[in-house]
Amino acid sequence: METVETLVAHIQGLSGSGEELAHLHNLLRQADGEPLRAHSAALLPFLAQLHPSAHSLGFLYLLEAFASSASNLRAQGGGDFLVTMADFLVSCSAEQIRLAPDKFLSVCRVFKNEVMQLNAPIRGIAPLRAAIRKIQTSSEELTPIHADYLLLCLLAKQYKAGLSVLEDDILEVDQPKDLFLYCYYGGMIYIGLKKFTIALDFLHNAVTAPMSSLNAIAVEAYKKYILVSLIQNGQVPSFPKYTSSTAQRNLKNHAQVYVDLSTCYSKGNYSELEEYIQLNAEKFQSDNNLGLVKQVLSSLYKRNIQRLTQTYLTLSLEDIASSVQLKTPKEAEMHVLRMIEDGEIHATINQKDGMVSFHEDPEQYKSCEMVEHIDSSIQRLMALSKKLSSIDENISCDPAYLMKTGRERGGRFDYDDFDSVPHKYF
Repeated sequence: METVETLVAHIQGLSGSGEELAHLHNLLRQADGEPLRAHSAALLPFLAQLHPSAHSLGFLYLLEAFASSASNLRAQGGGDFLVTMADFLVSCSAEQIRLAPDKFLSVCRVFKNEVMQLNAPIRGIAPLRAAIRKIQTSSEELTPIHADYLLLCLLAKQYKAGLSVLEDDILEVDQPKDLFLYCYYGGMIYIGLKKFTIALDFLHNAVTAPMSSLNAIAVEAYKKYILVSLIQNGQVPSFPKYTSSTAQRNLKNHAQVYVDLSTCYSKGNYSELEEYIQLNAEKFQSDNNLGLVKQVLSSLYKRNIQRLTQTYLTLSLEDIASSVQLKTPKEAEMHVLRMIEDGEIHATINQKDGMVSFHEDPEQYKSCEMVEHIDSSIQRLMALSKKLSSIDENISCDPAYLMKTGRERGGRFDYDDFDSVPHKYF
């Protein structure tokens, strides 16, 4: 290998045009591995001679070689070197770092581990958010950095920061584990924001995603899926048909205490549910789900009040308190008021006689706001349908897919197999 000084000179002189970068990349690959790692402890001063934006590719190789050594990281102690990594992730050239994506992902992983070791996850949020946008070729692509970024948002309790990537429509996935973690952490962030409906969507995707064998992420997602379903809807839906047979056969066995909790919840008896939770509190605590379980318990009041609206047109606060096992009519009034504010029931309270009158949903679905909402939903569904049709076309023409279906049918193809393949591909 050439000396590090010579390599740095190449980096400084060959970071311009595409041809120069291609030549530089060849030189860096030749120096990569043991030759460069043998000098890793001495690389830090050379990074100061490079600009993370102008010399991103060379900077990345030297940075990754230095960061791959645990002894180097221990010696730095997360000080100035952590700042160097953060500055690089924010200011590097997307065009250059995409030439060595594995190196870039390795640096991001080390950076995430360092901020977690320092118990300062908030320091990693902005750099990793920038890193995601640098490595992505489109906002529809899921990267391994997504899960690390969302984990830091959770640990730092910066839930709103996670929305910057969770609100993207993800349609391109490389590794299944990335998808499971993205959906699981995404669900947890929306739980933290009390947006249970969206949280259910993310957890549902983690539970129903294709899997050939059960994984721990899906199991933990299913536990939270049960709890959030009870909080939001008062019941846990059955698995949809497209759920993998592996998940349908095994998930309930690995979350039996949560399945039993759902069964107990469906009875509507507050005292019985409270007793069950107390008996299994240690299990819920070890799963870090005790806080959600307590929300399930408190939601039973709301669910029982909603059941009353299906039976009665008018009911006293005293009767409501007695029916749902609240201690006083005042507590019943507070629950009813909160549910009215949240739009969960439609009712009025007569303060003079303490009577509650339940009403039908006043929404007529003809306001300008509702029409705009419906129109935007239709447009979104049309765009999604168009994207799915495009994906289906690409899969239909994929040689690997055609070979696999051919083998499964004994090597025979029917003319119907090609009906969905556009003629432009022939």
